[in-house]
Amino acid sequence: MSHLTFTLIQTNLHWEDKAANLQMLEEKINSIQHPTQIIVLPEMFNTGFSMKPEELAEDMQGPTVQWMKKIAAEKRVIVTGSMMAKEPVESEAASGGQTGEAVPTQHYFNRLIWMLPNGHYGVYDKRHLFAYAGEDQHYTAGTKRLIASVNGFKINLQVCYDLRFPVWARQQSKENEPEFDVLVYVANWPERRVHAWKTLLTARAIENQCYVIGVNRTGTDGNEIYHSGSSMVIDAMGDVLYCKEHDEDVHTITLSKDKLNDIRSKLPFLKDGDAFSILP
Repeated sequence: MSHLTFTLIQTNLHWEDKAANLQMLEEKINSIQHPTQIIVLPEMFNTGFSMKPEELAEDMQGPTVQWMKKIAAEKRVIVTGSMMAKEPVESEAASGGQTGEAVPTQHYFNRLIWMLPNGHYGVYDKRHLFAYAGEDQHYTAGTKRLIASVNGFKINLQVCYDLRFPVWARQQSKENEPEFDVLVYVANWPERRVHAWKTLLTARAIENQCYVIGVNRTGTDGNEIYHSGSSMVIDAMGDVLYCKEHDEDVHTITLSKDKLNDIRSKLPFLKDGDAFSILP
């Protein structure tokens, strides 16, 4: 029987204090009592949902990625969550308008890192930027999904506001085979819209016949916005396997591929879906 074990870390975050967050998260990771394979952290786990990437973003050799490498190697687990990332971009503008030389600039991303124990990693740059909070003014949208494979499971990795856009998550089945088995959202989703969070997570599970994991933060951020957590695990029938309101929590849960396959076999709805493709 194929199984996959996740640990969800629902926690308050220190506003724009990377060192404090990494220390706090390491303590929580060290407290995990049960064997696990994948540790899921919230969106922007090292800063909170800040619009200051010019000050706080790191490149892929920075301290946060190095911390993820250390944790993944020491614990022999996969670690995932999103952070502010920066990449250099060559501008066509001339330096000072005179020399004709390319001027280096930066693109900023709300980037999910999928860190393996061997130090290799994948990245997913958040596709849907939350314009209501000005995220689109500070970050560049991603164009490609990331679907990872672990122990016979395929895992589609997404970030917060992506949850509101079902096409981006929709199974693009090929030869009647589901594209993924688990859909993961890392988030800083405010309590004032928590009903939408719970409803949409459940909808994504039912329509894609997959497990859905949503990991949200708790507490009040630097903009005085309260987050109630409500991290969830939902099965392919829409049944809630885990939900934690308000309190911080470190929760480990094992998912069964056989149970998922049984649901898909008895209720083969995916084969009747519409064929489509997503363009950049």
